[in-house]
Amino acid sequence: MAIKKFAVACFDDEAPLFAAVDKVRNSGYKLHDVYTPFPVHGLDVAMGHKDTDLHIAGFCFGLTGTATALGFMSWIFTSDWPINYAGKPFFALPAFIPITFELTVLFAAVGMVLTYCYLNQIMPGVKKHVFHPRQTDDYFVLVVEVPEGEPEGEIMEFLAGTNPLETNVQVAEDGWWFGRWDKDEDYTKNLHKMFSGKTGFQI
Repeated sequence: MAIKKFAVACFDDEAPLFAAVDKVRNSGYKLHDVYTPFPVHGLDVAMGHKDTDLHIAGFCFGLTGTATALGFMSWIFTSDWPINYAGKPFFALPAFIPITFELTVLFAAVGMVLTYCYLNQIMPGVKKHVFHPRQTDDYFVLVVEVPEGEPEGEIMEFLAGTNPLETNVQVAEDGWWFGRWDKDEDYTKNLHKMFSGKTGFQI
């Protein structure tokens, strides 16, 4: 886990948010993330995100299910436990189709759900820093990483030019970790000790 400083700007509408995102990307600062209370159409394109590869994962998982079903049934009925049903062939492909279809759908569905959770970091037990308590209510929160060794005053002045409702600098964990929301993590307790008494910081 990497602990970094982040500059946070809050907006109450999509229009200034899009303008701020575009300004941050053109300035060269590293855009950490944008948190919105609901999905905003076109925001992923404005942030420079590429199209999802979830459909490719679904195809691979489905293909794995197909291969598993056909391979397992072929091995069982031709090698491991062949049974003579009135002289019918051991490798009866038409009879394998229902189970093959079911395993294809099962592997694709479960695999895509797990892949979706991994890509969006929402697996059970995953915990992330909350930059503003209203980011899931009515605020659009823009988070920019403060370059190491650079004073935060310069980037805060830059964000002030995007007309936000409020700005602040926070020290937080860069990624995600496994934890409980009802308990403070060890790194949070250490940060409180490191930055207690310093103005302009939030944890």
